[in-house]
Amino acid sequence: MNWRYQIRGLGVAVATLLVVAACGSSNNSTASCGASAKSAADCGGMSALVTAAKKEGQLNVIALPPNWADYGQIIAAFQAKYGITVNSAAPDDGSQQEVDAIKTLGTRGPDVIDVGPAVALKNTDLYAPYQVSTWNDIPAAQKEPTGLWYEDYGGDMSIGYDSSKVPTITSINDLLGPNFKGKVALPGNALLSNQAVNSIMAVSLANGGSLDDISKGVDWFHKLKQNGNWVPVIGTTATVKAGATPVLFEWSYNAVTHVTDVPTWKLYLPSGNVVSSYYNQAVSKTAPHPAAARLWEEYLYSNEGQNWFLKGGAIPIRIAAMTSAGTVDKAALAALPATNGTPVSMSDTQSTAASAYLAAHWAAAIG
Repeated sequence: MNWRYQIRGLGVAVATLLVVAACGSSNNSTASCGASAKSAADCGGMSALVTAAKKEGQLNVIALPPNWADYGQIIAAFQAKYGITVNSAAPDDGSQQEVDAIKTLGTRGPDVIDVGPAVALKNTDLYAPYQVSTWNDIPAAQKEPTGLWYEDYGGDMSIGYDSSKVPTITSINDLLGPNFKGKVALPGNALLSNQAVNSIMAVSLANGGSLDDISKGVDWFHKLKQNGNWVPVIGTTATVKAGATPVLFEWSYNAVTHVTDVPTWKLYLPSGNVVSSYYNQAVSKTAPHPAAARLWEEYLYSNEGQNWFLKGGAIPIRIAAMTSAGTVDKAALAALPATNGTPVSMSDTQSTAASAYLAAHWAAAIG
């Protein structure tokens, strides 16, 4: 297992966050600790940060499905530990919609975001720098030096499928065959979702493309549509459970969760160059609950938070340090889906270029 990888309806989010902002927006009494704090030390230490966050009493998050990297358990554990209410809006939105919510709502919007690399890099003007207490455990290549963003967890691109509805998948190109009529879906909008972009890149690599060339993936999905195998529905836990998306590209840690609802659900992990990626955390500089936002980050990067990601089938960013220190959950580590090849990831430049190509060509390919 290679642990050092290099790098998800705004209307619903707006409506939900407007409600929670009206009910639970913080006052400015904690701003001296929260809004300008670049570390817990700026607050006078973790105890003072906890006190300030509890005084705010609320945290706004967005686009965090409960089954995604165990976020449902993480939210519940955070609330129980600190007595802070977590308002979770639009769980099935994508990375771009997260930053759009910050832009639209400002101080009434999400306190923190969890986004793919291309979106993270394009919107650094929206973030407040903050370095968590375990900052030194995060590899230098996987964080912005001042703390504007930092990677949190990752996984491999895979294909989950209902083995009672389709034959065993042995290659990505199997999905072009007649046994997959009206069955293959993506986990997000290709123009908004980091997971969808990486799905298309995985297909491109399997068909002669490269990390610099996602076009082969776009051409493949065009052929999938022509063959009648494409399902124009964004795949989620609900669509898998309902049988609407029996074949779904997803990160490995998301794909494995569906067996709870569909016992015949199986996982295909591509071989060769395997697309792997990390997501990025950032604190909104207009966070309505600035202390709670920073405490959330501290929790996610604590041993407890990182082990929750691991239990959810994702690879936490601090895995090397935690393994060395003996603080990693060994059972969860042993249960990780095995990488079936050499992990590769798009660089910042490649990720941006891939998104630009999709913006120009995706609609025509699947229209």
